[in-house]
Amino acid sequence: MSETRRPALFEIFPAAIGKLHHLSLGRWPTPLDIHAGDGLDFDCAQLLIKRDDQSADAYGGNKIRKLEFLLADARAGGARGVITFGVAGSNHALATTVCASQCGLESYSLLTRQTNASYVRRNLLCGHHAGARLMACENEADAAATSRRLVAEAQALGEPLYVIAGGGSSTIGCLGFVSAGLELAAQLSEAGLEPPELIYLALGTVGTAAGLQLGLRLAGLDTRLVPIRVVREDIGSPERFRRLYRGTLDLLRTVARQPLKVDADEVPAIRHDFVGPGYARFTTEGMAAIEQARRWFGLPLDPTYTGKAFAALLADLRAGRLHGRRVMFWDTYSSRPLPPAALAADYHQLPAPFHWYFEHPVQPLDPGANPGGGKRV
Repeated sequence: MSETRRPALFEIFPAAIGKLHHLSLGRWPTPLDIHAGDGLDFDCAQLLIKRDDQSADAYGGNKIRKLEFLLADARAGGARGVITFGVAGSNHALATTVCASQCGLESYSLLTRQTNASYVRRNLLCGHHAGARLMACENEADAAATSRRLVAEAQALGEPLYVIAGGGSSTIGCLGFVSAGLELAAQLSEAGLEPPELIYLALGTVGTAAGLQLGLRLAGLDTRLVPIRVVREDIGSPERFRRLYRGTLDLLRTVARQPLKVDADEVPAIRHDFVGPGYARFTTEGMAAIEQARRWFGLPLDPTYTGKAFAALLADLRAGRLHGRRVMFWDTYSSRPLPPAALAADYHQLPAPFHWYFEHPVQPLDPGANPGGGKRV
């Protein structure tokens, strides 16, 4: 892996040093893989892959960039721990716990129900192993109420808790992907590469896309994002993108103390055609795309996020819509191996509401599906 550098945000905006709290959790820049179309059965001039799956040693993926700013903000405010949200198998909740433990912070994961999958079991076991306080919530309203209660109880003890939005998607979290956009621009320049015309990426809670687009525009690149929605439409919405984009831009204008000439109303066209039956519901196109990425590039993807995004890219390649174009795929999934000791643990150590995921079958397209009842991890 490449040598770790300071986040590109501080290289471009040195006035922000000391005004924005930051902790070093990842390895920057993440690798940039370069592939020509010849011999790989795809029709584009060039395909770049941004390997955020390798963003950190213990646990990678896109959340590390956000958590470097969010956990630093928590520590600066004197928090003893953090609260965050997700579904039972949330990658974000796991990443938050792993990183919080490195920073000496407690971590509360407020988790709602989801379709069963083998990765849910793995993430629950690994979250527990990393020290998460796993709390089952009936729905998002229950999770919000539980968060308010925990914050009030902690405040009464003089030991505040810091609340991190689902997916780490807040103006502070977005800073990590503003830095990512600036990082990419520097990598391309150093390698003598033309910027990609299009970047395909999975769209969840929107913070990754909003921060990345802002970073690209601040770097002077007109690359267009192709966000592939994998969540409910009200979560992966243009309104949420616009709110995060504008909020992060306003924050940067404050700390950078300079005018930033960026169109605050630019929102990418969100793709809705690969979400399938819903969030964390696997699709045949997504599973086929995962296999194709493995065969072409040795690239591990997941069925909930990156598999669906790569399926959209494959469909556009095969339809000839990318002929002669420079394209990038931004890999937001963690490819780091999970701790064997965590995976070998008895699931009965988890809070009782989470036992269901180990005692009922996973969905049919899951690679870990087995006809005998679903207890396999």
